[in-house]
Amino acid sequence: MSKRIGAKISGVAGYLPPRVVTNADLEKIVDTTDEWIRTRTGIRERHYADPGVATSHLGTEAARKLLAARGVPAAEIELIVVATVTPDMFFPATACLIQDRLGASRAWGFDLSAACSGFLYALTTGAQFADSGNHRKVLVVGSDVMTSILDFKDRATCVLFGDAAGAVLLEPTANGEEGILDYAHDIDGSGGCNLYMPGGGSLHPASHETVDQRMHYVHQEGQQVFKYAVRRMSELATQILERNGLTSRDLALVVPHQANMRIIRGMQERLGLDDSKVMVNIDRYGNTTAATIPLGLVDAVEQKRLRKGDLVLLIAVGAGYTTGTVLLRWAY
Repeated sequence: MSKRIGAKISGVAGYLPPRVVTNADLEKIVDTTDEWIRTRTGIRERHYADPGVATSHLGTEAARKLLAARGVPAAEIELIVVATVTPDMFFPATACLIQDRLGASRAWGFDLSAACSGFLYALTTGAQFADSGNHRKVLVVGSDVMTSILDFKDRATCVLFGDAAGAVLLEPTANGEEGILDYAHDIDGSGGCNLYMPGGGSLHPASHETVDQRMHYVHQEGQQVFKYAVRRMSELATQILERNGLTSRDLALVVPHQANMRIIRGMQERLGLDDSKVMVNIDRYGNTTAATIPLGLVDAVEQKRLRKGDLVLLIAVGAGYTTGTVLLRWAY
């Protein structure tokens, strides 16, 4: 068993832009059908941000809802960690923009890029600061406007994603209290060529050529990502449970990244989990990248599927490849 982390999630909130785009809506602009999308992905609809609405706007709204629900003034936040692959701009960091909009005058912060695993990486990063005793309140935000990097001529990819943000508050655990128990993360850079955006960085700076070649959009080899995600999520979940002397039967709920229903069910089957123990909301939101897991927690709370003391597993695979899992006791 690894050393316990002295940090807990003390609040969670999400924000979805109001515009809902159904599969029927996509049929009008993409060569696809509702039946094709539903049977291959499990998605019925997703939310799109309006033009001019950026990642920082969604993240700020999620954070505001969280702080209001917890009754925490923004001035009490000491650190902001933002997970995103769609920052408003290269710099300043999206964390700076959210800090300013919130009026979190005492906070420092930064962005973290790990694609769909980004929220879990940000969560465990923020937890170290709460665990150390140096910070009493840490804000972790997962926010992405994926529609800003979708190629609507790529029918296999553009139907998968939506826009959203989620946020959690991290605080130190009290004596004898359990929160985040353990985490296990890894990367496999050899898979980067299967899910990436080639344009816009220092290798291929924006130019007429990169725009003409459609390099500023998501590129994905779906079958390769699918196989890796099912295998690695199952392996990492088993690893962290065994390391803590637990099995899947001990879990009250698994909140997986919502990339594809078939990935979720494939992992679920390998772990021997009943439907009641797996959070699924991909049908309503699609893949919102760094926001999927906090949105899953929000829905679990609203559906009364989480009680204080429940053992919860959060797990994701993302571009890179990145993989992450967090084991925790639900603390409120």
